[in-house]
Amino acid sequence: MTERFTVSLDRELAEAFEAYRRRLGYSSRSEAVRDLLRGFLARQRSEQESDGDCVGILTYIYDHHRRDLAAGLTEAQHAQHDLSVATLHVHLDHDHCLESTVLRGPLDRVRRFSDQVIARRGVRHGELHLVPVAVEADRHRHGDRPGDGLADAHEHITPHE
Repeated sequence: MTERFTVSLDRELAEAFEAYRRRLGYSSRSEAVRDLLRGFLARQRSEQESDGDCVGILTYIYDHHRRDLAAGLTEAQHAQHDLSVATLHVHLDHDHCLESTVLRGPLDRVRRFSDQVIARRGVRHGELHLVPVAVEADRHRHGDRPGDGLADAHEHITPHE
């Protein structure tokens, strides 16, 4: 069900919003507002909640010449291997690397891990983007796969609206 409402904006804000909408390619103001509200509400929820599960991406830049920093970051990920799904490592120049780590797990642990990484001396531009999710463990089979008749156990991860 869709609910309509009207919003009044001063001219400067309306022009800035319209430029944003066009730049990102939204076909309508409504779709742009919906996405902005979803993002804002998800951030608010993830900042206020301390329990529940989430998926997220932690992105940061560091100087790989800085003594023991690269090894320490790798060790931190190994120590929390149940949270770290994958890491993309990009060489920006001769000195700096960008890493983006996909994280999944309890909200409080993901936040704590991210805070510890971002707080390390030599890590810059650290940012965590979180999406609260519902995790449901299930045992069933997808499609027509031959096998022993047993269903596969796996998780379904559903983002909150």
